Amino acid sequence: MPGPVSTAWLLVALCAATGAYCLLRMRSGVEEQRRAAGGEALMGFGMAAMAVPAAVYTPPRWAWPVYAAVFGAAALHALWNGRGGPRHLHHLVGSAAMVYMAVAMTVSPHAAHHGHGGTGVPLLTGALLLYFVGYVLLSGVRLVPATAMAHGPVPAGWGDRPELARACRLSMGIGMVTMLLAM
Repeated sequence: MPGPVSTAWLLVALCAATGAYCLLRMRSGVEEQRRAAGGEALMGFGMAAMAVPAAVYTPPRWAWPVYAAVFGAAALHALWNGRGGPRHLHHLVGSAAMVYMAVAMTVSPHAAHHGHGGTGVPLLTGALLLYFVGYVLLSGVRLVPATAMAHGPVPAGWGDRPELARACRLSMGIGMVTMLLAM
C-alpha cells in the first residue's frame, strides 16, 4: 500500500486482528454466523496482506492476479448466496472492491493512480468510496444500540456476540475506505 508507513502498519494490524477475531467467530453454534465469519476472515486477512507497506515488501507481479482470482471466487460465492440478504450483497461488493484493487495493482502501483484517463478520483473508486463510507456510518449507528443493550444476558461464546461482529464489520469497512483512498 502506498502512503505513510505508520498508517499502513496500523491498517495491517487492524485487518489482521479483525481476521483473527472472525476465525474465532467461525466456532459459533449458529450456522449463519459461521458462514459469514469465514468470508469476513478471508476479507480481513486479504486486506492485511494488501496493506503491507510497499517500502517494506513489494509482492511479486504474479501475486496480484492471485488476489484477483481469490476474491473473484469469493465474489461469485457471495453472488450465489446473494438471495440470503443484504449481508451477502455486502460481501459481494467487498470482494468486488478487492478484485478492483488487485487488478489496479496488477497494472502497476503508479498506473493504478493515473491509469484512468483523467485527474481526480476514478468513477469506480468514487462509487466504492461512497458505498463504504455509507456502510461505515450506518454500521457505527447500528453499533451504538447494540453496546447499550449488551448489559443484558451475554451469549456464551465469543462468536455469538452481535456487538463484536458489528464492530468487526465496522473496522473492515474503515479499512476498505482507507485502502480506496490510498489508490
